Amino acid sequence: MKKQATHIPWIDDAAPLPPPETAQKKGTELAGLIAAGGGLSVNRLLEAYAQGIFPWFSKEQPVLWWSPDPRMVLKTDEFKLHRSLRKTLQAFVAKPYCEIKIDFDFEQVIQQCAQTARKGQPSTWIVDEMIEAYKLLYAAGFAHSVETWVDGQQVGGLYCICIGGAIFGESMFSHQTDASKIALCALVAICRANQLPWIDCQQNTRHLASVGAKEISREIFLQNVREYVTQPAPKWEFNSTYWSKILPSKIAS
Repeated sequence: MKKQATHIPWIDDAAPLPPPETAQKKGTELAGLIAAGGGLSVNRLLEAYAQGIFPWFSKEQPVLWWSPDPRMVLKTDEFKLHRSLRKTLQAFVAKPYCEIKIDFDFEQVIQQCAQTARKGQPSTWIVDEMIEAYKLLYAAGFAHSVETWVDGQQVGGLYCICIGGAIFGESMFSHQTDASKIALCALVAICRANQLPWIDCQQNTRHLASVGAKEISREIFLQNVREYVTQPAPKWEFNSTYWSKILPSKIAS
């Protein structure tokens, strides 16, 4: 039987993104792919994320737009702080030269996410075009970094997108053991302090599953996105009291 050709819509900057429900079906080679083409303007990225769509492509590829089914989501009240990480976090909190900074050096975070080698990944999807686009998104107030600092040095962190009350996790890096995990703990604490129920993790990984992230259907995910983007955005700040959202108050204080 002749294999049916896959049709991927090609869009330009003037065309809207196709609905996420039109993505390539589960079980196909390009499952979750919606469209190709166009640029990464702030307006386009906001349009995409507000519909549960994100860009993901490699160097020398066009911009590719995705909305996978199922979707990996971390419900913030189901975050698992395992014993070993709890001990690491307790030690971090206790040291005056260890701190969490928010949006202090976003550019360094995204650059380190792009440059830090990852096991099993020969190259990065955070290409120069993506870096420049997300720096503009940061300048517009929709991208944020959560940074782990030790002795005045940024040793780990993550960046994410925030539209209203919807948080979309993007990437993490670590130059010290558990530095990115500490940043994730801080992001969960921020979400809990602002009554934000979940963090989009996009795709399933062993690490995300280990901290409590689970797959949900795209249908349910999109229902949540449409609701949360209309809610007030959180305050992007962090202080020592936020650790009580993760650790017992007698330790976090």
